Amino acid sequence: MFQALPRLRRRHALLGSTAAFVVFGLLLWWLLPLGEESPGGTVTFSTGTPTGVYQKYGKLLKQAIAKDMPKLDVTLLDSDGSQENVRKVATGNADFTIAAADAVATYELARKPGADRLRGCARLYDDYVHLVVPRSSSVQSVADLKGRKVAVGPSGSGVRLIAEHVLKAAGLDAEKDITPSSEGIAAMPGLLEQHKIDAFFWSGGLTTSAITELSKGFDIRLVPIGSTLVKRLHEQGDSSSYYRAAVMPADAYPLAQQGSSVQTIAVANLLMTREDMDATLTEQLTRTVIDSRDRIGSQVHAAQLVDLRTAIYTDPLALHEGASRYYRSVKP
Repeated sequence: MFQALPRLRRRHALLGSTAAFVVFGLLLWWLLPLGEESPGGTVTFSTGTPTGVYQKYGKLLKQAIAKDMPKLDVTLLDSDGSQENVRKVATGNADFTIAAADAVATYELARKPGADRLRGCARLYDDYVHLVVPRSSSVQSVADLKGRKVAVGPSGSGVRLIAEHVLKAAGLDAEKDITPSSEGIAAMPGLLEQHKIDAFFWSGGLTTSAITELSKGFDIRLVPIGSTLVKRLHEQGDSSSYYRAAVMPADAYPLAQQGSSVQTIAVANLLMTREDMDATLTEQLTRTVIDSRDRIGSQVHAAQLVDLRTAIYTDPLALHEGASRYYRSVKP
């Protein structure tokens, strides 16, 4: 009897160790739900201008990808914005990017090279249209820009596309009724402060640091883009149907808005790739985008709006197979 007790204890200890090992294995499986090795190789991600939200978001996403997929190298590419981003991915000069839905639709409707190969991964956050003027300016509406020198963004940018649509909705020709300037957000604030332009358009997530910094040293305000213009935009059809009425909250740019919200328009940003991109890599990258929302959102406010419930709606793009696989895996 006295000899049986140690054997019984040893058996219990063995069973306890086995149970602990099983629990550890289950915990590891839960922490690594994909159960797959990190994809390797290199992918290119086209971002945006140095002071824009696209580039800041891209840098932070690269850090999140390095944590989740350590064998995958991500090369970030500068760009002028949405239109250039769409073209780069469609023609194989970038693998992933962020672009506004109107720019995607414009590229597809024109049936440009590779348009049929474009696929969506996630709807991210909305870009808001900013029309910035000195506080002392007499410009109170888009129509008041007639005869003024206005920065409308580079030719490959999303802001150029939106500015042209908004000006048309206000009854203005971007080539004849204003003096257009093609500088981007890196140069726009300085030009306005030096009175070399009278106004500038910008389309970006809230908040855009270049505008925040400008407001600290120069008295500016945001010109409203009201519901009448939104209706006229929708009447233009085609890619203009992706614009919606929006309100810029009063605390977006406190010094510029002085406690007042501003009516404007917004358009959804999409994370996108091509049909031929590896499905497993795309699935894991999509997972990282959703899972890193709070980490990225702590530094890029717009990223806080990434929502699993709406991320799947990537119109006008069909979902990539890998992204679709991810959404099915997290469906309740």
